[in-house]
Order: sequence, then C-alpha cells, then structure tokens
Amino acid sequence: MTDKLNELTAAGVAVWLDDLSRVRLSSGGLDQLRREKHVAGVTTNPTIFAKALSDADEYNWQLHDLATRGVDVEEAVRMLTTYDVRWACDVMRPSYDGSDGVDGRVSIEVDPRSAHDADKTVAEAKALWWLVDRPNLFIKIPATEEGLSAITDTLAEGISVNVTLIFGLDRYSAVMEAFLAGLEQAKANGHDLSKIGSVASFFVSRVDSEVDKRLEKVGSDQAKALRGKAAVANAQLAYERYTEVFSSDRWKALAAAGAHPQRPLWASTSTKNPDYRDVIYVEELIAPGTVNTMPESVIHAYADHGETRGDTITGAYDAARKVFADLESVGVDMADVIATLEREGVEKFEASWQELLDGVRKSLGAAGSGKGSPNKAAKGNANAAEKAGGA
Repeated sequence: MTDKLNELTAAGVAVWLDDLSRVRLSSGGLDQLRREKHVAGVTTNPTIFAKALSDADEYNWQLHDLATRGVDVEEAVRMLTTYDVRWACDVMRPSYDGSDGVDGRVSIEVDPRSAHDADKTVAEAKALWWLVDRPNLFIKIPATEEGLSAITDTLAEGISVNVTLIFGLDRYSAVMEAFLAGLEQAKANGHDLSKIGSVASFFVSRVDSEVDKRLEKVGSDQAKALRGKAAVANAQLAYERYTEVFSSDRWKALAAAGAHPQRPLWASTSTKNPDYRDVIYVEELIAPGTVNTMPESVIHAYADHGETRGDTITGAYDAARKVFADLESVGVDMADVIATLEREGVEKFEASWQELLDGVRKSLGAAGSGKGSPNKAAKGNANAAEKAGGA
C-alpha cells in the first residue's frame, strides 16, 4: 500500500497532531503516531486541555496531590498542563533530534485572557518555558496587535514561539516582522539562533465558515459559487508573502547566523462543512517548508485517501487573488471577516480557559474531599510518565 502521509512529508509538509491528553500519552498512542503516521509535532490549546481534563481518570492522582498541597486553581491548571506537555516533549524528542531541532515540537499556550496584555504574555511565556524545561517546547502567543511586541520580546529571550490565531494577510506580515525583529534581538543578546524555533499558525477552515455564512446571506448564484474557496485562497496568498520575506537580504543575514525560518503552519484544518472533501485543507495546501496540524481523524483520513499532487500553492497565487476580487464583487468584506474571526478566536479560547479553570476547581474540591483520590491505574500512569521523563 502507498504510504500517503510519507508522500505528504516528502512534499515538504510536516504532519503535526492537533491534540494531546494524558490518555494519549499513557497508552503510547502519541508515540505510535510518531512512529507509524509520520507525526512530527504536537499542538495544544485551551479547548484541547479542557476536554482532556474533563473525561479522564488519569489526572486523579495529581489532582489529589494538588488538593493536598492546597494550591489554587490557576497553579493547578499549570501543573496539570505542563506535566502533559513535558511528557509529550520527551515522546517527540526523537523527531526533534532527527530534524536538527526543526520538528518534534510541542506547543503550550499562554493564558488567552492576557492576549491583549504584552507584558503579562511575556512574563507567562518565560514562566512556562522554565516550568516545562524542554528544548523542543513552543510557547503559543496569539497574534493580536498587542501580541506582536510580546512575540518579539519572547524570541529575544531565546524562547521558541508558535504564533497562533492568525487569520489575515496583513497581520501575518506583521507576525513575520515581529519574528525577524525577535531573532535580531536574540542574536544581540548572545543567544544561539539555531536553537530558536518558530511557526506562524494561519487558521484555515474558520475562514470558510465565516465567509460561507455571508455568501449564503447574499444568496445569489455568483455568491454561492464562491463557497469553500476563501480559506484556501487566503492561505495560498499567505505562503506567497512567506516566500517573499524569507528570500530577503534581512532574512539571509539571520540564516547565515544559524536561524531557522518561521514556517507557516496551517491550523484548523478539519472541514466544518460535510459537503467538502474531508482532506481539502491538506491537499490544497501542499508546499515545501510548511506544517499542517491535524486532528487525528484527519491524519487517518489522509492516510486512507489523501492525494499528494506536488506543490498546490505556488502556482495558485493569481487564482487566489481572483477569489478575493470575486468575494469583494459580491459584497463580502474580507477585512471585517478577519477582524471578526480574530475577536471570536480569542473569545473562544478565553471561554475554554474558563471552562478549564471551572473543571479543575471542581476536581480539586472532589479530590480534597476524598472523592477523587488516586487509583492504581492513575498511579501507574504517574510511574510511566516518570520513566518517560514526563514527571
């Protein structure tokens, strides 16, 4: 049988998993995906952690210990999530070592409630970097206007960054500028640029969801014919900007000092509309030097029926610009689409973070009362984590 994920990797797309849980870690599922499905990195977000902590007994022993120590809910969340991310970093370490530090990365996000506070974001980025203490960690920072300076300042400290919640082209250009400035400052600060990594997470399917809703409202045949086209066109034009920035003299000077480029990462790549091909946001976004972070269901779908047709981005720039022109002609305001998605993206992660806090608060209470005391399986998972370096 053809190894379709290997073909995708050979085309220059790094396959990352958009999920993490202690069940996945303790069962060996993550390591299996790394070994068998070419998974070379892991991304997380508050929504993923809220789900993971809500439906697994594997956290009971740690919740019991945290309740016994009397820690507050904010510290408990950080202890729980950094434990999982540290363990995942160790599982992915072979990919990190085998790729010269490019892949094998695991992301953890700063508190999204600080998305509009640069100083708090940098302070938390430094704290998370210290807590996890693994070279293959990424700190996720939202690409809000206030987040741009935080990206630069965090990179300047020698800390690797995954910039998240990028929806629009102009903001993406500003993110790349923040990255270059951060590396220049890191070099001035004496950091080894070859050890600093970064990706820019450009969201895909949510763009179609918002644009398609507006096209349905317009209702004309011309508008309906544009459904399902905006997200891919937007990402393709982002890659065009990427190639321009990372062929500049400014970048070449940093590369000569050992820097790795900030790769575009296609995020939110599961299709929200069942009428669309389930791997469309993988097949239509293939180009060298990119990352595609997928839920496990999309990874298995691509392994089953994905088609790697070579570079599907570089030759599509003119067609992508035509999509944008056609959207404008039917009355879709893409600037408003992008502003709406950024605002909603931060709000959704804030809501998930609150859900996470509420869930951990409830679990701490149960653990403190003895209802959530550790069981043998949970203790076994703790021992497994220690053996894996995840303790």
